Amino acid sequence: MNTNSSPAATTCLLISDFNAGNLKSYLETDSGTLSPGSQALRVVMPDYGQVMQTLLDAEHECWQEQPEITVIWTRPEAVVASFTKILQAESATIGELLDEVNQFADLVIAAAERARTVVVPLWAPPTGHRGLGPIDLRPGGTRHALLQMNLRLTERLHEQPGIFVVDSDQWLARQGNPEMAHKFWYAAKTPYSTEVFRAAAADIKALVRATAGQSSKLLILDLDDTLWGGIVGDVGWENLRLGGHDPVGEAFQDFQRGVKALQNRGVVLAVVSKNDEETALTAVDKHPEMLIRRDDLAGWRINWNDKAQNIVELVDELNLGLDAVVFIDDNPAERGRVAEALPEVFVPDWPADKLLYRHALNSLNCFDPAAVSAEDAERSRAYAAERQRRQSKTAVSMDDWLESLELQVRISELADANRQRAVQLLNKTNQMNLSTRRLTEDELNSWLESGERTFHTVWVEDRFGDSGLTGLVSTEIRDGVCRIVDFVLSCRVFGRKVENVMTAIAVAEARRRGACTVEATYEATAKNRPTLDFFTASSGLDEAGPNVFTWDTGKDYPLPPYIRVYGLNTENS
Repeated sequence: MNTNSSPAATTCLLISDFNAGNLKSYLETDSGTLSPGSQALRVVMPDYGQVMQTLLDAEHECWQEQPEITVIWTRPEAVVASFTKILQAESATIGELLDEVNQFADLVIAAAERARTVVVPLWAPPTGHRGLGPIDLRPGGTRHALLQMNLRLTERLHEQPGIFVVDSDQWLARQGNPEMAHKFWYAAKTPYSTEVFRAAAADIKALVRATAGQSSKLLILDLDDTLWGGIVGDVGWENLRLGGHDPVGEAFQDFQRGVKALQNRGVVLAVVSKNDEETALTAVDKHPEMLIRRDDLAGWRINWNDKAQNIVELVDELNLGLDAVVFIDDNPAERGRVAEALPEVFVPDWPADKLLYRHALNSLNCFDPAAVSAEDAERSRAYAAERQRRQSKTAVSMDDWLESLELQVRISELADANRQRAVQLLNKTNQMNLSTRRLTEDELNSWLESGERTFHTVWVEDRFGDSGLTGLVSTEIRDGVCRIVDFVLSCRVFGRKVENVMTAIAVAEARRRGACTVEATYEATAKNRPTLDFFTASSGLDEAGPNVFTWDTGKDYPLPPYIRVYGLNTENS
């Protein structure tokens, strides 16, 4: 068995029917260029060809390594015997093929019980295999069989939490000369080139980051020659190159179209530009071919100040971390300044050729999600609404401003309809997170099987819009004490006393189940200091020890008078 001894890295079990040593090397050492930071993994491999033996044997030594992610990459002819018959132009029915696919899927599902995340690349035909040539997609053809097999595999696995079926076509498109692939196989029992393995490693690492809640959340864009062509202060907004019958203008508009697609997936948009603010915003508002409008932006810093400092201020305003940020600028000097001053920010290399902007954007995997929920599509707009809230905040008192928001909080128990979003929020939220524990749907369901545990979701709305499911509170009774296990709130809404409503949920649950004390234990991480600040200064709980806070349920817990609360079993709601 091959291992890498780094104890700090995430453990990855790599199972394949071919020699995947090159993939192992890239997973362990290559940080890639399409995503932030180094994501080296500790890779464990059985001997190649030991696919069925490893999947069938739950006591196999590889499983003793307790992998957090398992990659099962196979060639179809190695695991589906009927497909081998088709490759040899022998007879095999679709029913026989699908039965064997079902058997393989059962093994993958069983393997998912031994690892939090399982990655299964779709099957591909052998490199250069023609099958029946132009009619290969008809019944009896190789590709016809593979379409049926991959569809069945996807149907069996995509509903399983923690299993990700991924398209390998984008990796295999980098194969290059098919003649070399045959030489690789005979010389080293590896069917793919190093470029294929490099692309696969980059995507696998992106998925590791996504499942850990580390996907990039905020895209900060420059304006001149980044979002449009030309210097708006020199040529005026009417003469910018954007859209129209102009290859460059069309390329800029298509780039904006790609940015909008990211926004629709939940990426938050902002602008940092050296420009006159009024001039730049006039272009944003008035140019008829502009797709990114003011209402799409969560914030901006348009001035002549240092861009690195502007990014720091903007990120602080949005209650995000610098490691959530991607910064795109056409100017290599500005990119270099931000990358050097703010190493946490991901600053991708950017092409000088404007016609390649959309391609460069599409190549980034730092925004890849582990799942997509309905709330994701509204996230960017929710941040834009938050900007409007900030602008509405004048010199009045904090309480007066909060009252003007007309806040409403709805509380409900965890249900099938909101379970995926709840797990997503649990795994992605870092700042207002009491314990920062990460769970899959299956792990959460198992945890809730005890009758002494509850899990509530919190939905927030105000006069500017509906923020959706933004908070989680879970509790358990232990030795007569109601312990708060999860206390999670999206950075979009904390600081508006929603945290106090969430504390009231725990108090209400404690009373309902006869507990005399509510207890919250803060577990420090690099990012969740705002949680400690709340419990220390604003929660009203007593500090019973280092990072331990309690409330006597004999006392009513006060709710903020300007928040309408629904679903809380208390006379104050």
